[in-house]
Amino acid sequence: QVQLVESGGDSVQPGGSLRLSCVVSGFVVSNLPMYWFRQRPGKGLEWVSSINSGDHIVHYADAVKGRFTASRDVVKNTLNLQMTNLRPEDTAVYYCRAGYDLDYGGQGTQVTVST
Repeated sequence: QVQLVESGGDSVQPGGSLRLSCVVSGFVVSNLPMYWFRQRPGKGLEWVSSINSGDHIVHYADAVKGRFTASRDVVKNTLNLQMTNLRPEDTAVYYCRAGYDLDYGGQGTQVTVST
């Protein structure tokens, strides 16, 4: 059974850092493309980052490029998102997704950036 469970969300001040993790069971994280999405208050689902399954190239939305780093840990079978220099506009529920058709997803983890 496939399961994705996000964690690591918290409340931080602007300029702070957080590390989100998505623990995966039911498949190996390197075998499928994996994604981070977020939903900001009052907004729709927004793509943040993706990692290809083949060449493992990582892509980022312009809004987070240079501040966020996505990675896979095959040993722990997790997808991670290191977030630095956080801004109030990064406040959102962050979700990990997997699959060529975004077949699998987690319940999300809340990140709040405020003074």
